[in-house]
Amino acid sequence: MQFDETSNHKHHLIEYANGPSLEEINGTIEVPKGKGFWKTLFMYSGPGALVAVGYMDPGNWSTSITGGQDFQYLLMSVILMSSLIAMLLQYMAAKLGIVSQMDLAQAIRARTGKALGIVLWILTELAIMATDIAEVIGAAIALYLLFNIPLVIAVFLTVFDVLLLLLLTKIGFRKIEAIVVCLILVILFVFCYQVALSNPNWGAVVAGLVPNGNTFSSSPNVGGTTPIKGALGIIGATVMPHNLYLHSAISQTRKIDHTDEKDVARTVRFATWDSNIQLSCAFVVNSLLLIMGVAVFKTGAVDDPSFFGLYQALSNTSTLSNGVLIAVAKSGVLSVLFAVALLASGQNSTITGTLTGQVIMEGFVHMRMPLWLRRLVTRLISVIPVLICVAMTSRLSTLKQHEAINNLMNNSQVFLAFALPFSMLPLLMMTNSKEEMGERFKNRLWVKILGWISVIGLTVLNMKGLPDSIQGFFGDNPTKSQITLANGIAYVLIVAILALLIWTVVELYKGDKRVHELKLAKKEEN
Repeated sequence: MQFDETSNHKHHLIEYANGPSLEEINGTIEVPKGKGFWKTLFMYSGPGALVAVGYMDPGNWSTSITGGQDFQYLLMSVILMSSLIAMLLQYMAAKLGIVSQMDLAQAIRARTGKALGIVLWILTELAIMATDIAEVIGAAIALYLLFNIPLVIAVFLTVFDVLLLLLLTKIGFRKIEAIVVCLILVILFVFCYQVALSNPNWGAVVAGLVPNGNTFSSSPNVGGTTPIKGALGIIGATVMPHNLYLHSAISQTRKIDHTDEKDVARTVRFATWDSNIQLSCAFVVNSLLLIMGVAVFKTGAVDDPSFFGLYQALSNTSTLSNGVLIAVAKSGVLSVLFAVALLASGQNSTITGTLTGQVIMEGFVHMRMPLWLRRLVTRLISVIPVLICVAMTSRLSTLKQHEAINNLMNNSQVFLAFALPFSMLPLLMMTNSKEEMGERFKNRLWVKILGWISVIGLTVLNMKGLPDSIQGFFGDNPTKSQITLANGIAYVLIVAILALLIWTVVELYKGDKRVHELKLAKKEEN
């Protein structure tokens, strides 16, 4: 199988697209029948890894590590809850793709009008670009730390990961899945090694998995961060809208006999196993990041929470918490491994972000462009704010430069809060629908209940955190007038989001009703 579109007709850079999701790879991977559980699971494994990448990208790193540094193991329960919600949402996304043979963008567009489709496309593109900013920063810093490449040049070099993508498009989707799994294992190994050396308090780690009254409290305030702000940061960096679109598309890469309900059910079952195993791995990585914040560093020892500061802290024996770590740190191994994991994380996200961009462009606005061009455009746009930030802070102290870049990465995640409800809510409504999923595959009652609790809870938490997120654009110490302005902007945005959500729900409801009436009309004809 090849990703590069080879056919007899001449291709244009931008084409009309209204076929199967990711048509070049849709239904191309054969899955043998009659094999044992583990052999079958191996053949279905892969899409879950591509999805799990989004749950351990550079955007997650600073939130988890600083959460551990500031509040010990208090926010472990937030990582666990976020991971469980992610498992539920990704299960529904995979099921939607397998059963309906449409990805989430296509399914939304089929039930809504063109105007809403364009609005939702723009929103989701902004979310992807926000994620890409974190990847640019992570990859550029990793290049700077590993090879001492000046930061501006390193930022430009991240554009050339499009060449990596061009190479990957030639080797087949199954091999891409394998490469992603290998990169995830690199990240997992690095953090397992560093945490094992630190010898954390495992009793406190387990106790931290149980939420308590302090988990979402507004005190204590440590360095301008409260538990609820830290929790919202972890949730915002963990549950991302583009993963739902991606999973609903790549879950269709396996060849299925859609006339055989048992074959469809088997695919849903193994896709769920694959997803849950890989997301459990992502949970472990994020937990290790938080444990690093607690056990690897002395409390309050790291003044610079950016990737620069964490790298330097891992080679600075005065910031580390025990003798074994100090001995290993002197060799420089800890800091180099951290930078390698950061680079691996950024490259993983390159693959998944580009595929998601194609999914939403084809699904919402029926346009297609080559993957390399898609990647180039997105990356060039994402590079601009990073370069501006580097240029504006070039005369400031090193610490201030690092803080500014870190703040840009964290503040860019505000767009994820906008886009998340517009992927979660339609996903839940459509997988709840008998018209869309059929009697056998529609969500069971317990999935519906947990789904609504998750969707409403995440939406409310994102809206609650929006004023603080907007304030972040004014720096660490905003004035009273800036706080008032930030709150005003946040409340206007909340009203706009709620209005757009109502529009989306109404159109989806009408679309579902329309499908129901068409089915009744067909029955009467027969």
